[in-house]
Amino acid sequence: MPTHSDRRRARLSANSARTAILALALALTPTLCACGSASRSGASTAAIRRACTQLSAVLSDGPDPDADPVGHAEAQILPLGQFHAPDKALAVAVSQLAAAYRQFFDSNGTGAAKKAVAAASKKINSFCPGAAA
Repeated sequence: MPTHSDRRRARLSANSARTAILALALALTPTLCACGSASRSGASTAAIRRACTQLSAVLSDGPDPDADPVGHAEAQILPLGQFHAPDKALAVAVSQLAAAYRQFFDSNGTGAAKKAVAAASKKINSFCPGAAA
């Protein structure tokens, strides 16, 4: 019977191609978002509010973060990488949260990854209060 570690290794191995694509997407996100995004002062308040509502919905999907923090982190990575913010600074914050969740998942929720997620969540909450609760 496969152990939890065996299942995890198999899942990580199966996700290696997806991880490489995601890493590329995360690396390009700030560049791509900068082309079509308004500056913080130029983005409409209504557009940011809509983005915050969508972001809250994205972040509420997946396993319960208290019950399965690593699974929750894994479930957030791809949707955050695909999220389009109307504001350059918000787009950067979303990219940073996705990267922090990737680090958290890769480290199995240990070490500095917890602090990275907390810092990135705080930044998201500065734009969208309560979105990354």
